[in-house]
Amino acid sequence: MSVTTENSAGATAIRPFRVDMPDEAIAELRRRVTATCWPSKELVDDASQGVQQAMLQELARYWAADHDWRKCEAELNALPQFTTEIDGVDIHFIHVKSRHENALPLIITHGWPGSVIELLGVVGPLTDPTAHGGQAEDAFDLVIPSIPGYGFSGQPKAVGWDPARVAQAWAELMNRLGYTRYVAQGGDQGASVTDAMARQAPDGLAGIHLNLLTFFPLDVLAAVFGGGPVPEGLVKRVAVALLAAHAERKDPATLEAVAAVFKRGYFVEMPEHPQTIGYALTDTPVGLAAWMLDHDADSYQKIARAFLGKQPAGGLTRDRVLDNITLYWLTGRTIAALVASGKKPPKISVPVGFTVFPGEIFQAPRNWAEKVYPNLTYFHQAAKGGHFAAWEEPQLFSEELRAAFRSLR
Repeated sequence: MSVTTENSAGATAIRPFRVDMPDEAIAELRRRVTATCWPSKELVDDASQGVQQAMLQELARYWAADHDWRKCEAELNALPQFTTEIDGVDIHFIHVKSRHENALPLIITHGWPGSVIELLGVVGPLTDPTAHGGQAEDAFDLVIPSIPGYGFSGQPKAVGWDPARVAQAWAELMNRLGYTRYVAQGGDQGASVTDAMARQAPDGLAGIHLNLLTFFPLDVLAAVFGGGPVPEGLVKRVAVALLAAHAERKDPATLEAVAAVFKRGYFVEMPEHPQTIGYALTDTPVGLAAWMLDHDADSYQKIARAFLGKQPAGGLTRDRVLDNITLYWLTGRTIAALVASGKKPPKISVPVGFTVFPGEIFQAPRNWAEKVYPNLTYFHQAAKGGHFAAWEEPQLFSEELRAAFRSLR
């Protein structure tokens, strides 16, 4: 990768960026994939023991023989990309301005195991809505940054880059780009960053939209971790959704189904011991792929169908999945995690929109969202899509953002 520094100077300079990975790095990746040392096959016929060998072996075969990283590079380089130093870290971002007048500036934050690649499908629908079923007044100027430690952004040299610190960096980025009024969106870890932005309420932030609930009402937390009474909506809605997402769990009437979200291996290991898991993931690309794919059951099943049945779910295609994993491998960003500080968060006053996608890890009922976000101005249950909604269903995701932010224009 390379950075062009012409016509830029000073600590706040915004520098054009271009992706250009060495041929040797791509050849070494293929060599390592081909040389994978495989464990014995799982002892069950489902995914209850983790990523299944047949799927991963097909992924490895396709990765080594057919996947074309240069095609992804070309797609990235066709977009305006930049870097700028904020708080001592180089921040990479895509910045696409709409051709329509009065476009609303929007900053979208990816999550793990995603990257800016998971958001490429929404660039067209959001910045050029008239070409994708929308109206000119639906247009956004789009900023898609890479979280520090992810993708083409720099690696923090000290601890402390929690969602709140990233949120501060994003506010500085939007200010540096000259935006005096804008909105923000996020899912997964991006939801934590976007939530933090709303709680900090920087000048110019007009509202946010989320597609994952990262804060929970106190009664829900008390029931999950403290043995409190079961709140309304937990057993009937969320536990059933979690049962579908974690097929190995047989009892939807227990709180363990909700607590299981917080006990997933990556959720515990990466924030607590990132160095330990980093050794293995930096050494083997197929191991990295398995770790990233074992994220949630709905996404895994869709990705497995893309490789074994050649039936992708929307944008979750073989090539796009491998584009994302290859980005992690080639940049050396095999482990990245954001850990909240644990302090009691300030209240949110800006308008909040929330969309529930049916394949999400859990289905947050409206009353939960209203307790966390009293200024909830938009709530909708989408017809399809999962945890990686922008990636899987970019058109539907874009329509949700248009609707959620329409009242703020």
